[in-house]
Amino acid sequence: IFTDKFPTTSGKAQLVPADLIRAAEQPDLEYPEVLITGRQLEHWHTGAMTRRAGVLDAIEPEPVASAHPDELARWQVKPGDIITVTSRRGSISLYARADEGTPLGSLFIPFCYYEAAANKLTNPVLDPFGKIPEFKYCAVRVERGGPVPVRASYGGGQALAQVASTVTI
Repeated sequence: IFTDKFPTTSGKAQLVPADLIRAAEQPDLEYPEVLITGRQLEHWHTGAMTRRAGVLDAIEPEPVASAHPDELARWQVKPGDIITVTSRRGSISLYARADEGTPLGSLFIPFCYYEAAANKLTNPVLDPFGKIPEFKYCAVRVERGGPVPVRASYGGGQALAQVASTVTI
């Protein structure tokens, strides 16, 4: 596509710089961490279809929050421990996961788990130009412990995961 020229008067590409706009909500003393939400390889979007697929749900059956190992140590949390993540809008409890690729000062939660719905925490403020909600970034605090996340999925993948864990190959 566009191997010879662009569909402009000059035939050249027209690049328009975008100004960086800070997120409406920044970390502070009460909510010192940044929550980043997004997709997970095994479960697309809300998981309404992929969590019905037993094979995919068995790979990622439970809600997790990924954080750098140094952050887990600072929170006195080990991988697999339950943590509670709280924003100005709500709280969810889920399992901690160590991930060296997660930036310090932040944690990542996929938004595919309705039993630990990450978007309950996010800021619904709209971007002034695109009118897109800030669902990917907000200030949160993390606490060790909390209620055990509900074992639920659209397709019952947790049961399949338990069976798979007992099979010897």
